[in-house]
Amino acid sequence: MAAYSSKLAFLALVAALVVVATPCAAQDSPQDYVDPHNAARSDVGVGGVTWDDTVAAYAASYAAQRQGDCALVHSGGPYGENLFWGSAGADWSAADAVGSWVSEKQWYDHDSNTCSAPAGDSCGHYTQVVWRDSTTIGCARVVCDNNGGVFIICSYNPPGNVIGQSPY
Repeated sequence: MAAYSSKLAFLALVAALVVVATPCAAQDSPQDYVDPHNAARSDVGVGGVTWDDTVAAYAASYAAQRQGDCALVHSGGPYGENLFWGSAGADWSAADAVGSWVSEKQWYDHDSNTCSAPAGDSCGHYTQVVWRDSTTIGCARVVCDNNGGVFIICSYNPPGNVIGQSPY
């Protein structure tokens, strides 16, 4: 019986070490991006978005280009686009990026279709998230080289933020 108890104790110790030694991966599945987008869209009565592998492949390709410098520079491609950068040392996730963009809602005035954000801030990320005509998204996340943080991109098809038009 003592040998059995020792084996159980050993297996419990190994299991605990595996849990501690396994790095915590940021939540980065397609659904981890789609769900917070759709929650924000639902809040304003806009239909949900779905994941599109073609749009996601574009986002992944562009994220890979930014991996070396983590620069928040838009791709200039065919899709709408939101970018996020998080500093090194944190396990930035899809929820962090989308939450950051959605937090701009506080500065968006739907009645006048204007943004009253403080200097240097905007609400264009939020309006892209809830843009009624954008129906598919694709997103990607990379850890930047040289301890440069995390870069996340979501691409939107069709693109939103058309000047003079309300997002919803």
